[in-house]
Amino acid sequence: MYFAALLARTEDGWEASDTELDDVETLSDLADLARESSGEEDETVLVFIEQEDSWFGIVRVDGEEDPRVYVSDAAAASRSSYGELLLTDELLGRDPGDDGPDLDALDLDGTEDGEDEDDDDDEETPSADAVPQGPVGDSEILDDLGVSPKELRALDEDALNSIAEALGASEVLETVR
Repeated sequence: MYFAALLARTEDGWEASDTELDDVETLSDLADLARESSGEEDETVLVFIEQEDSWFGIVRVDGEEDPRVYVSDAAAASRSSYGELLLTDELLGRDPGDDGPDLDALDLDGTEDGEDEDDDDDEETPSADAVPQGPVGDSEILDDLGVSPKELRALDEDALNSIAEALGASEVLETVR
């Protein structure tokens, strides 16, 4: 079960709206959706995404600046379509467009039919595509709003409500839950 909401900071305080992410395919699409939801160009908009108590993600959009992203557990998020939306190559420290091995560089020496060239090589090496356990992204994403990086990394169950409470937006978030 997923929950997604937008929190926009306005002159009158925080405004919340739930959102559907069905038509969102990239982080850029999500940032555009956040910008469209705000009434002013320079408003801060936070996108909260949560999968039960498994992981949560925050995307912060400040005007036309690039979105900032924090994900509480990259490995758990990588197993969900919404998590994959947030886990960009840049966030994971990968080179953009590095989709796997270069087929031209493979050494096809006759062992490709399942025969091991060296039986001593049974140790499994971590894949370059492996997603790290634990948090990734900008842990200072909410620092200026009252949630320190240390507090953010310590959150687990009911994290979005705790964040909303620290922001003074718990009542408006609760209206869209």
